[in-house]
Amino acid sequence: MRKKTQLIHSGAAIDKNVGAMSPPIYQASTFKQNGVGNFTYEYSRTGNPTREALETLIADLEKGKRGFAFASGMAAIAAVMDLFQSGDHILITDDVYGGTYRYMTKILNNRNIDVTFTDSSNLGEVKENIRPETKAIFIETPTNPLLKITDIEALADIAKENNLTLIVDNTFNTPYWQSPIEHGANIVIHSATKYLGGHSDLVAGLVVVDDEKLGEAVHFIQNATGGVLAPHDSWLLIRGIRTLGVRMEEIESNTSEIVEFLVNHPQVGNVYYPGLPDHPNREIHAKQSGGFGGMVSFTVDNEEKAMEVLNKVRYFTLAESLGAVESLISLPAKMTHASIPRERRIELGIEDGLIRLSVGLEDVKDLMEDLQQALD
Repeated sequence: MRKKTQLIHSGAAIDKNVGAMSPPIYQASTFKQNGVGNFTYEYSRTGNPTREALETLIADLEKGKRGFAFASGMAAIAAVMDLFQSGDHILITDDVYGGTYRYMTKILNNRNIDVTFTDSSNLGEVKENIRPETKAIFIETPTNPLLKITDIEALADIAKENNLTLIVDNTFNTPYWQSPIEHGANIVIHSATKYLGGHSDLVAGLVVVDDEKLGEAVHFIQNATGGVLAPHDSWLLIRGIRTLGVRMEEIESNTSEIVEFLVNHPQVGNVYYPGLPDHPNREIHAKQSGGFGGMVSFTVDNEEKAMEVLNKVRYFTLAESLGAVESLISLPAKMTHASIPRERRIELGIEDGLIRLSVGLEDVKDLMEDLQQALD
């Protein structure tokens, strides 16, 4: 089954009870039992038919054994981190979403779980940072916001050699373009608020695991901590996923034209996009992904110029988040990555004049004209 077909027909695509083409929203907190311990569903925190339809769908799409839906992407990350214990050590991509950085540095350290940020695109650096107490490697590829690329398969070999769990945040590329489990990852995470939902109308997180035993552990945490996705949001997310293929294709088409425009604009400095011929590790990305995505970052002279651009755009909406039908624009240093100390941001290359675009589905000529007038 090819991907566009899989998006529509995987999981519980048709309701088995009455044949409804859209899964019912089981807006229920509890369920009648036929006797003590004799039930299909017990309580919606533990399991809900609508959420289960979504969880089956994402497990199929990511080619994993089990899927889990959470109330946000950060709730999904927190649940996965609950797999680890005091004294453990985790390696994490250095150029990572600010919310993930905040969680790793402000929450995990309170649990005596040590974290080392490393350039996961540099396999030698990863190997150097592995300790006896290291239990996992957590990566984004492409990263947020500099679109750095990590070789999933090569990193999976390192993880396997050292008995480590490889966790991949696949938010930017989605299962439409990239399947980390096929390349050896053990856990895949999504902020489903982004491309999977696609319409700026829900907040959700997803986890997929490659192993039944790992699935039992994540389900125990999901049930015990309770950060589950509500039935209506689960239904919205299923609906969003069904159009993921056509959206990702059109978004990438728009993005490729915008990237060419930015590269040739005199007011623009560096342009970060995996599809550029000189983007670091472009060949690796092309090997493990079917597309280059809709995220692009670029620099202008300074923060003042960046703020000018943000204030002048008309079709790019200044907003947090990404991956929606509408094009969004942001200043990572002041928005998505504000929780990272400035010295650390500059060290990573997240300059004060770095602008991040999430390209949407508007007419690309309107988008380029918008950027043109804002930059000029």
